[in-house]
Amino acid sequence: MIYNCDLPCSFFLSLLSVLGSSVVFIQQPHDLVVVAGQPVTLPCSITGYHGMVLWVKDGLALGVNRDMSGYPRYDVIGDHSKGEYHLLIQRTELTDDGSFECQAIQAATRSRPARLTVLVPPDDPVIIGAPVVSLRAGDSLNLTCHADNAKPAASIIWIRNGEVLNGAAYTKTLLRDGRRESTVSTLHISASNIESGQQITCRASNKAAPNGKEATVTIDIQHFPLVNLSVEPQPVLEGNLVKFNCAAKANPPVTHYRWAKRGNMITDATGDTYEVLVDHSFFTEPVSCEVTNALGSTNISRNVDVYFGPRLAAEPHSLQVDRGSDAVFSCAWIGNPSLTIVWMKRGHGVVLSNENTLTLKGVRQEDAGKYVCRAVVPRVGVGEKEVTLTVNGPPTISSTQTQQALYGEKGQIKCFIRSTPPPDRIAWSWKETVLESGTSGRYTVETVSTEDGVISTLTMNFAIYHCVFIQLCK
Repeated sequence: MIYNCDLPCSFFLSLLSVLGSSVVFIQQPHDLVVVAGQPVTLPCSITGYHGMVLWVKDGLALGVNRDMSGYPRYDVIGDHSKGEYHLLIQRTELTDDGSFECQAIQAATRSRPARLTVLVPPDDPVIIGAPVVSLRAGDSLNLTCHADNAKPAASIIWIRNGEVLNGAAYTKTLLRDGRRESTVSTLHISASNIESGQQITCRASNKAAPNGKEATVTIDIQHFPLVNLSVEPQPVLEGNLVKFNCAAKANPPVTHYRWAKRGNMITDATGDTYEVLVDHSFFTEPVSCEVTNALGSTNISRNVDVYFGPRLAAEPHSLQVDRGSDAVFSCAWIGNPSLTIVWMKRGHGVVLSNENTLTLKGVRQEDAGKYVCRAVVPRVGVGEKEVTLTVNGPPTISSTQTQQALYGEKGQIKCFIRSTPPPDRIAWSWKETVLESGTSGRYTVETVSTEDGVISTLTMNFAIYHCVFIQLCK
């Protein structure tokens, strides 16, 4: 085989003579694998030969003997007197990858071809979105890692807590130089298998980087505020101070607190605590804390276990009923702790009911009067409300049969009339005289209304008289 190269004419003339009768390769180049950037030496030792030696790569001459001026990283080393023509390549590059031969030109002989394979480690892997990947709570996670410019193509594994994660998808792309490749790996993790703060590592390796290169990403799970609203102390007597504490965990961080009571904004509370002197309304009207971050808001509310005395919730009303019918009173109280309700007739010690409702069946005239609905909160307070029962029916007149007066002084006769509706007229009569009101001679009639009825008084001398009730029909 003849190689074309730019050499002096004297060289071609020297090809006509052979400097030794027996040329033997003591050392021949052999297949080698080297990592780019490292030096490599291709051996070549020829015994019985003192002519020119040519190194050839992929069929192209590199230089004769020690003349490698066209390749600054190449050098021929060894003792030429011993026939040593080793090719040293410093800082190997991907372009050095190929087939090499050592040729004894004047002996028209050559070594066996040796394949130099240059390996290239992958670039540092890159996880898209690193160093922190954020996602919303409940969303699945997709991570993509690429390791470029490797020969051979890099293998990628995913690691979490020291364990390899399976199920990743891979793609490889051959680059324009036809030698290096880029690898892309995509990992899918379901929402149930992710925790905030976890670190996931992408490790890329090939024969040039057996220990691998790593990139790590931290998972940041973002969520609406998680809120816990506490109230201290509880229970608490009405009028005492309580403190609301709105503890929130949020990612992204909390940006705003909003307090409200029964939907009405509390303007003097802006932070995570609220202090207030409580009244009974805090027992039924909840206080709410709304916490906001960049994702949205969370609202939580609490009532306060306030101890307070009875407060009327439904007021009872006085009744006017016909005799013989039923009378039904209702009243409702609220209080805390639980209260007891008692219905009684004013002036009587008998408990008529312990319910909100008092029912009197077939009322009689004597059932008329004042009734009391009383509520008791043990060790806290008492409340009561009075109502009147008026019974419609025929009037009743009562008077002491014998009434006395001192001789020579005015005498008075009184009679009491109970009537619903009230009487239209009341008249006194004696002999043939009838007097309803006012004065007639030595006689005077006065009428006074009371809660229970009407008292009519006749002031007179000692004659015998009769009190007569008159009610006009309507």
